[in-house]
Amino acid sequence: MNKREAKKQIDRLRKEINTHNYHYHVLNQPFIKDYEYDKLYKKLQDIENQYPDFITPDSPTQRIGGQPLAGFKTIEHSVRMLSLDNTYSEEEVRDFDKRVRKQLVKRVVYEVTLKVDGVAVTLHYRNGVFELGATRGDGVHGDDITLNLRTIKSLPLRMLTDDQELANIEVRGEVFLPKKAFVALNRQREEQSMPLFANLRNAAAGSLKLLDAREVAHRGLDIFVHTVPRQPGPSYHSHYDTLLRLGASGFKIIPHIKQCQHLDEVFDYINEWRNARETLEYEVDGLVIKVDDFKQRERLGYTIKSPRWAIAYKYPARQAITQLQNISVQVGRTGRVTPVANLNPVSLSGTTVSHATLHNDDEIRRKDIRLNDYVIIEKGGEIIPKVVGVVKERRTGKERKFIFPKTCPVCGEKLVRLPEKADWRCVNSSCSAQIRGAILHFASRQAMDIEGLGYVLVNNLVDLGIVKSLDDIYRLTAATLAERERMGNKSAENLIASIEKSKAKPFKKVLHGLGIPNIGINASHLLVEAFGSIDRVSKAKHEDFSEIPGIGEIIAQSIIDYFKNKKNRQLIKNLKQMGLCFVHKKSKAKQFLAGKTFVFTGELANMIRADAQAQVRKYGGHPISAVSKQTDFVVCGANSGSKYDKAKKLGLSIISEKEFLDMLEKGEKG
Repeated sequence: MNKREAKKQIDRLRKEINTHNYHYHVLNQPFIKDYEYDKLYKKLQDIENQYPDFITPDSPTQRIGGQPLAGFKTIEHSVRMLSLDNTYSEEEVRDFDKRVRKQLVKRVVYEVTLKVDGVAVTLHYRNGVFELGATRGDGVHGDDITLNLRTIKSLPLRMLTDDQELANIEVRGEVFLPKKAFVALNRQREEQSMPLFANLRNAAAGSLKLLDAREVAHRGLDIFVHTVPRQPGPSYHSHYDTLLRLGASGFKIIPHIKQCQHLDEVFDYINEWRNARETLEYEVDGLVIKVDDFKQRERLGYTIKSPRWAIAYKYPARQAITQLQNISVQVGRTGRVTPVANLNPVSLSGTTVSHATLHNDDEIRRKDIRLNDYVIIEKGGEIIPKVVGVVKERRTGKERKFIFPKTCPVCGEKLVRLPEKADWRCVNSSCSAQIRGAILHFASRQAMDIEGLGYVLVNNLVDLGIVKSLDDIYRLTAATLAERERMGNKSAENLIASIEKSKAKPFKKVLHGLGIPNIGINASHLLVEAFGSIDRVSKAKHEDFSEIPGIGEIIAQSIIDYFKNKKNRQLIKNLKQMGLCFVHKKSKAKQFLAGKTFVFTGELANMIRADAQAQVRKYGGHPISAVSKQTDFVVCGANSGSKYDKAKKLGLSIISEKEFLDMLEKGEKG
């Protein structure tokens, strides 16, 4: 085809694909099969590759960006993004209504919507095309997270309307993580021995702060549009009607919107959703009550902190009381033994809770939790059950103190409690529970990224004795895997291809994947940069480690102990023979931070700490966790604590996050 025909085909395919995306991701009403959609997408991709001049940012093929960012740019909001006044009291809602009616002569209609627990963002469209997305920030300035927002499939890159009043519009919404995606994400992080997200909001916020949009795309984020900050045009007087029109134009608007003519209707709606919210696939912690008319909103105006025309009614935290039947223990990949409360099943937040974590033996003693106690259960972030406390008034004298087991519940070996540690551990490296955990960690995204080697399959392979150590992964065949439940030939072939692909992973990924106790992703980077090969790491002595900033006595001893073990040395030898990389290849990026050490403290606004540390490593520097006289820079975010105080006392160079990002930008250009 010629260029003119190609352009026509591209326009037609984009329009068709955008319509299918809307029906699938927004309306949840797909009307073509997945493979038919894939054929349309592939056809568009092929034509765009043949005619790259026609590729535009609003194309469905351009959702996910390329290389990670060094940091987020700051933007200024055209209309301040203020937070809402919160209340848990119906009386305060009545007071809000009195204040509104006192200032307005005309009848007031309220728009009432669900208050989804997520991250507030603003979206800007120009000529119907998504142009800019940002966080709330301090209400005046926010972070440009356009690339990350583009990965959310329910967000339209081009609006499905020719309405000129809506063509150049700013809308605001809530980015959230569905409950199922949250559980899956935390399960994955647990398998990778990474800290778990405490709640859905933290998970969504942490995902939006990632500097690599490709990683954000894997998180399963979604978005509801709930606010238009200014009247889009003379045809639109009602905010409610405007949202409905946006819903027909490709946006996933906040569901279950209601117009209420009287305050009694508002309270009826509050009560209607008090329990019904538990059935939703996303977290709702209250309702937002807003004056519906744009002109009336303008007349009411704003305080310094919030709009006078809106208020959020929040439901109180949900708790339940049930009896603790017994306490069992679970064994992780490092041998750490975690106690779990087994409860009389109790309904809480729409689900039946029968288990809750107790963290460790010290936590049980601190809260004085006893067998047969009645305990208060609360869902952290409305998802993770935890024991908040004990109802001691209900004790009968039949309660018994829990005695932590002395042997591993899986393999029967004696448990050990390390000095000054809260955790008990199984030190038998052949324990099947540890083997499962080790394989899942090895296959995780931060390590070897073996797609398809998940929890159920690993359990099956370990239980059958097919996989007994990490090197057995590379002995698997498609025929063996195809015999496993839920696999089949195609899935088996894909997994074998993923295993083969993992052999090309760099040394730092392999070292992290080995799962050496106390060696996280940061320590792996430091060791790889310092020694360059596994042979040098294995032969290193205490004095060799002491010269590396960020590598302390505990890490040094863990490495020395690991390589004393004959089985571990044989494992390395086997993995080498199978083609894995155990030699470091130097980065081609400018090493303008070479020899410099950085400590990060407090809450960073533009990135999560792991990304900031990755940037330091990329340019030759060393991120470390402890402040000392040898630290070159201490980067302080909000709520910096003792590390800031120590840095100040030592007279170290203390810089802000912005100064750190400026340093990166200057170094890249210079």
